[in-house]
Amino acid sequence: MRLQQTVWRAHHPRWSFAPDSGAGAAFHGGRFNRIGTQALYTSLRFETAWLEAQQGFPFKAQPMNICGYHVDCEDIVDLTDPEARASLGIKLADLRCGWAGMVDRGLVPPSWTVASRLMDAGCAGIQVNSFASGATEDDVNVVFWHWAPEPPHQVRVIDPGRRLPQNDLSWR
Repeated sequence: MRLQQTVWRAHHPRWSFAPDSGAGAAFHGGRFNRIGTQALYTSLRFETAWLEAQQGFPFKAQPMNICGYHVDCEDIVDLTDPEARASLGIKLADLRCGWAGMVDRGLVPPSWTVASRLMDAGCAGIQVNSFASGATEDDVNVVFWHWAPEPPHQVRVIDPGRRLPQNDLSWR
């Protein structure tokens, strides 16, 4: 599918000069990316981006930068659609698995296997329900594996006033 809309991302202020970087996800790994694989985790709603960043802890509120991104991206697979999942042989349980605990035990989470298979098939990313604590059916994420400033895989931060820093000098 082609996704054309605004998505949201809440991230650590330290990296505000690189709002479209997937390096943090590559370093730590995530639900839909192995360690060493870049990914850009975003949400369809501002509220979902905040929920995801707080990891389900309502009183954990840490400083975050919340950015909007203009998206015009082809090759997105909609895993919120049960028929799409079924046609790809993907179970909801594979997506919602306890990936972090599995990695800690030296196991490969099913969500990584799904992501690897879709990346190998040329998918730029997925639209998927949020599995954060307190998430509802309205909470949907978009995870990008291939993105660029221009179409066909455009994900571009919205910053017309150039308020975001252009480098990390402000952190020294």
